[in-house]
Amino acid sequence: MSTGPRRPSGLLEGTAPRPPAAAGRRTALRTLPEPLLWGGGVLLLLLSVAVAVTIGPARISVADVWSVVAAHLGLGTTELSPLRDGIVWDLRMPRTLLAAVCGAGLAVCGTVMQSLLRNPLADPFVLGVSSGASTGAVVVVVLGVGGGAVSLSAGAFVGALASFALVLLLSHTLGGSTDRVVLSGVAAMQLFSALTSFVVMTAADAEQTRGVLFWLLGSLGGVGWTDVRLFSGVVVFALLICLGHARTLDAFAFGQDAAATLGVRVTRTRTVLLCTTALLTASLVSSAGAIGFVGLVLPHAARALAGSGHRRLLPVTALAGAIFLVWVDTLARTVLDPQEVPVGVVTALIGVPAFVLVLYRTRRVA
Repeated sequence: MSTGPRRPSGLLEGTAPRPPAAAGRRTALRTLPEPLLWGGGVLLLLLSVAVAVTIGPARISVADVWSVVAAHLGLGTTELSPLRDGIVWDLRMPRTLLAAVCGAGLAVCGTVMQSLLRNPLADPFVLGVSSGASTGAVVVVVLGVGGGAVSLSAGAFVGALASFALVLLLSHTLGGSTDRVVLSGVAAMQLFSALTSFVVMTAADAEQTRGVLFWLLGSLGGVGWTDVRLFSGVVVFALLICLGHARTLDAFAFGQDAAATLGVRVTRTRTVLLCTTALLTASLVSSAGAIGFVGLVLPHAARALAGSGHRRLLPVTALAGAIFLVWVDTLARTVLDPQEVPVGVVTALIGVPAFVLVLYRTRRVA
């Protein structure tokens, strides 16, 4: 009688990426050395940010971008006019950096949730956080809750927390297993989506409806350096927590029972990591709206480079998500210039084919 971990069937708990030990020699050969992965990723991210800032109606070179950054950091001077300096430093640079921050955070959330829930189709919004944030934002903007003292971002954050609290309550009541968490998230998603639609249809005028829908689809416009500093700190803090649980996440790849036999406190660890990813997602959604598919697609791409070990995988996923969303945002703000396309629309156009590919691969290995 075999004593190894039983491979469950079905989509909810049986189709997670293979654990490090099961990936075999073939996966090990595909992974790249850590210095090359991290050093190359950081260099590519810096180049992506520098080039992305140059793209737009105003003609600006990469050398101009570096001179502006050096001047504002006290490392030199720039010969650009104050107007062009402002375009680089006050408009494009904060937006591009926040795109990188959001991409990194959402990708890390997706990686952690796919491992915890043992579901390759899990993403940061599977817990209903996005739908709750949408409801909170709509309540503030359309109904005027708070009398102007509560901002759209604050309303979105409160709504996201309310949705996640409902998911925790439902999943705990139903037994707390991973499939119950997913199903509770789906229920919360549908509930808050219905509430959002009801408020918009009954109380919003045409202008409010257009503004809210644009934000719900993802927008990085109008951000500043305060947003970059705040959410960078949130993402770094969450990433450090997840890295601190890297070995535990590796154990979860074998299933909850196997993780428990290895000494993992399953319930406590899952609660900590789910709360961390939910709070991070809520923060990012409150700043940039609902940007989907980043947390679904990027973890799979990162595993092809870094393997399944989370100590390597999490930083690579963060870098991949940052680079990806920098270019997606650049495309969104320039492809139909002067009109801007919501970032979530572009990620969906790219993510849906990738989602279908994941489904196809899942069907083959099931």
